[in-house]
Amino acid sequence: MKAVLIVLDSVGIGEAPDASDYGDAGSATLQHIGEAVGGLALPTLERLGLGRIHPGHPIPGISPAAAPLASYGMMQEVSKGKDTVTGHWEICGLEINPGFHNFPLDYPSFPPDLIDAFEKETGRAVIGNKAASGTAIIEELGEEQMRSGAWIAYTSADSVMQLAAHNDIIPLDELYRSCEIARRLCDPLKVGRVIARPFIGKPGAFRRTEDRRDYAYTPEEPLITERLLNAGIPVYAVGKIEDIVAHRGITESIHSGSTKESQQVVEQFMEREGDGLIFANFIDFDMLYGHRRDPQGYADALRQTDDWLARFLNTLSDDDMLILTADHGNDPTFKGTDHTREFVPLLVYRPGRAGQNLGIRQGFYDIAQSLAALYNLPPILRGKSFL
Repeated sequence: MKAVLIVLDSVGIGEAPDASDYGDAGSATLQHIGEAVGGLALPTLERLGLGRIHPGHPIPGISPAAAPLASYGMMQEVSKGKDTVTGHWEICGLEINPGFHNFPLDYPSFPPDLIDAFEKETGRAVIGNKAASGTAIIEELGEEQMRSGAWIAYTSADSVMQLAAHNDIIPLDELYRSCEIARRLCDPLKVGRVIARPFIGKPGAFRRTEDRRDYAYTPEEPLITERLLNAGIPVYAVGKIEDIVAHRGITESIHSGSTKESQQVVEQFMEREGDGLIFANFIDFDMLYGHRRDPQGYADALRQTDDWLARFLNTLSDDDMLILTADHGNDPTFKGTDHTREFVPLLVYRPGRAGQNLGIRQGFYDIAQSLAALYNLPPILRGKSFL
């Protein structure tokens, strides 16, 4: 029996009740993409029940299936924040209140003592030190970074310190070691993530590589991945999952850098004998299209995943379970370039079982509670199983 938990990174389904607290009132990732492209064509997700999740806020192009193959609902985040770590950790059973520390969006974003200590330990200066789009700040400061050998350090509306460096100037291993230094220095502030952002190319034609690494704050209590592993249930991590959960409770990880590669890895892990949780993040929606405000690219990526799901569903046995959800929104038609505070979809497919309405779940951690129930583990502290 395998459980396959796929996080469709940033695929939100409409503003959360507290969206205005985050400046996100009016955001709706899937609905606005559908409007922008003249309707989405996602036949597999439609058959699973995507069109029944939010009847008061329909997704253009997606009809409510008469007999959905999956159980369907949506989840409201309880933790404070709208970042990747907060969303994934709540899926894993935690509640982050108070939330992670956010740096100011105005220059200078990072406190002087943090920058001074980082420069001293790494032997390199810091430039940037502000909130910015990753592609924009590399375009702005990439040539200076190549000339000076400094770090480009920047943040966003998330709890994050990002470090960008050209591969020809700072080798990957040095970038990764320096991110580990930054991670340690950021721990007293409870910063959610430090992210390595390598890039290549020449001025005017820089591009980020798929060698990104995330360095997450260490969870303060066990995640569902740890509980499963301690109970003898293998946990296979796909994409950036291992980094997000701070390497806690992982049997084996393949750090794929794109959605297509992650889909191939999920298929590989499905071929393993025995039970296990396959925990995957499909990153392209957020990384390539949400932050870059590209609704057409986002729609194309959704269609590619829909096509893959059509094939993948046929590989599941009667004992297996597929959970599709998201960690936050990232409406590519919305202002700015940051995540959006939204409900996230919940689709639970178990071959041969009729779909049911799971309603609105209060807390992403209902997924962790359901995984505990599936594998006969003691209940976790939070959430209600939807099994």
